[in-house]
Amino acid sequence: MMWKLPGTNLEHKLLETRNKRITEKNILEQVSAILQNVQEQDDQIISTLQNEEEEFSNSLNPSLLHPENIYHLKDIEKICINYRLRFLDSKYFKAKIPYEALIKIKQLEKEHQTSLKGFKIIAPAKLFKLENADDPILMAPLGQDYFYLIHKWGNDLHPLRRILMWPLKTLENFALLLLVCSLLLALLVPDGMFSPQQSTTEFLMILFFIFKWNCGLAIFYGFKKGKNFSSAIWRSKFYNA
Repeated sequence: MMWKLPGTNLEHKLLETRNKRITEKNILEQVSAILQNVQEQDDQIISTLQNEEEEFSNSLNPSLLHPENIYHLKDIEKICINYRLRFLDSKYFKAKIPYEALIKIKQLEKEHQTSLKGFKIIAPAKLFKLENADDPILMAPLGQDYFYLIHKWGNDLHPLRRILMWPLKTLENFALLLLVCSLLLALLVPDGMFSPQQSTTEFLMILFFIFKWNCGLAIFYGFKKGKNFSSAIWRSKFYNA
């Protein structure tokens, strides 16, 4: 029987990230203070999910909230950058939202005597264009950059996604990858190809030209495809970012 790497559960990773920064008791106290000043709003669930235009804050009863479902924008940002995900309004989400999510929204609205608005979704960029299933998470804003996790569905992320997306996390990561690749290519250049005995200076020159060549290809591909780094696009509404 072939051994298979377990998938990455995005909800569990988000919870781990949040718990490293703040305890459940502290986050519940902070959100309770915020919710005391939030006004209730009313709208239909499906229409709200598909037609969000502004930033909203939902008025929920702090005593009924589950602290494990409360996340700050900083926690969401870290997960989105690490796994190259987007955090966008639900109206941009083109895949089908499961009925279980609607049931949970109705249940929350009934418990808190309010109508939820301002829905956000964490998912890979392709899910905001194509019908696919890759671990989306539906959230509602609580105010002051806090969000409440309503429902997660779909498949777990690929177990190696964080590693595969590491070079695209920041410019520094990408430059380091290019340098390592250039070093490996420079080591493959036969000794004595340009002189009877290759010196350290000659090796560094070869490394420099290979690195320059790799950078040129990377820049050309990046501009052609309109790509950017995860730290810059996690809240971008443009597909070709």
